[in-house]
Amino acid sequence: MPSSVAQRVEAISEGDNGKRMSIQSLKKGCCMVVAAYVTLAILFYWIGGDQLRYRDISSDMLTASNPVGEITKDTVLTQQISVEGEELASLTFRGGTYARQNSGNLAIEVCSDGQVLASQSFDISAMADNAEFNISFEPTVELPNHTAELRITAPECVPGNAVTLYSGNTMSTVRNQVTVQLSETERVYVNGTAMDGALCMVIRSREHLWFGTYYWYLAGAVLVCLLVYCGYLVNGLKRGKQRMMLNVCAAFTRYRYLMKQLVSRDFKTKYKRSVLGILWSFLNPLLTMMVQYIVFSTLFKSDIPNFSVYLLTGIVCFSFFSEATTMSLTSIVGNASLITKVYVPKYIYPLTRVTSSSINFGLSLIPLLVVLLITRTPIRPAILLLPFGVFCLFALALGIGMLLAAAMVFFRDTQFLWGVLSMLWMYATPIFYPESIIPEKFVLLFKCNPLYHIIRFIRIILINGVSPEPKAYALALIASIVPLLIGAAVFKKTQDRFVLNI
Repeated sequence: MPSSVAQRVEAISEGDNGKRMSIQSLKKGCCMVVAAYVTLAILFYWIGGDQLRYRDISSDMLTASNPVGEITKDTVLTQQISVEGEELASLTFRGGTYARQNSGNLAIEVCSDGQVLASQSFDISAMADNAEFNISFEPTVELPNHTAELRITAPECVPGNAVTLYSGNTMSTVRNQVTVQLSETERVYVNGTAMDGALCMVIRSREHLWFGTYYWYLAGAVLVCLLVYCGYLVNGLKRGKQRMMLNVCAAFTRYRYLMKQLVSRDFKTKYKRSVLGILWSFLNPLLTMMVQYIVFSTLFKSDIPNFSVYLLTGIVCFSFFSEATTMSLTSIVGNASLITKVYVPKYIYPLTRVTSSSINFGLSLIPLLVVLLITRTPIRPAILLLPFGVFCLFALALGIGMLLAAAMVFFRDTQFLWGVLSMLWMYATPIFYPESIIPEKFVLLFKCNPLYHIIRFIRIILINGVSPEPKAYALALIASIVPLLIGAAVFKKTQDRFVLNI
């Protein structure tokens, strides 16, 4: 740190520290915050779409083993179905054409207590052999007791000009095929005769979410709380009382020069005497992705959809987390000369380290965008929700970073222990493998990993192009705020003893 920087910080600390915030400027700031909140609430509801109002539930498809036979005008297929959600949205079947071009229609009826709740027809001339086809219900079908009878006929088809559907009684898992125990009512019936299996189909249902139903009431309640808090801040300023938020804002304003210098120093030091310099922010995630992509998609035959985007998203997120926490580790002991000379809020040091790492993270998002374009992954409006995931990742890194920075002051072996723990954390996070391979008995422990929820949130936005469901927002927020609060509490409790140990 140049002596001029230390002198300027000392002058700020000993001087007037920038005059108190005026009531007028505080009111202006509060108005801007309220306006921003209202704008974001409206945009969030528009971008979130159906994912905020409904939860889509899909069943697994049985492995096709036998065709049910030609579905002609004399054939009636019936099967009882059950859905987890409140409304039936669509059905996806696996069918066959006997390697010929057929004509006519399949009639699909959803019945309950002898009444037809919905019916759809499908032109079998558009069916491909041994392939899946989808039947959608618009509007969705509300099923009493979550059950219904499926009735399939082909009134225009004759032998030699008909298609078939596949049935089975096994299901594919990550490791092998397992037999599904089917009751008599769960089997498919052909003209009243039970087959040894059920139709190979995916049942998609929809469940209403209370969050979407009461969204505007919740948004209004938060707005009222925000207005009350703004009034609380203004009243406190009028009376000259201390308010934590005002103190934090004043500290950021007062020490912005120092923060700027620390962030600039850390960023420049990272690439000091490097030939390629900042280009490593682009090359590192790409080269890592290429190596792991070859290993896991070729040697280990990974079947994750859009594996390149899946892999690079995990690499970029974990690389930022690892770099930010590792840099924060020495943020206090590495600035001992400045800490012992002048007073500066000590949380600024780990904060600037994480901020410096976030610049590299922002640059590494560019290769991720390039891979999205190369793989022709649709970029939809949901990508505007990405800042929420980035904020959660930043908060998590800051919380862990403050915890490590405090521990490093009193226990210097923390840096070596963290090297081992961060490696274990990487393998405990689904970066290059799907979460489906985790044994059932370890799933709960696996989901205690905060990085899992944040990375999953970001992947849903980038790969699926939709907003995650409300539960995903809550989990990502909890996974970031809880470590941040714990890290900040430990840091605050121990910071007065830093000077005695650095």
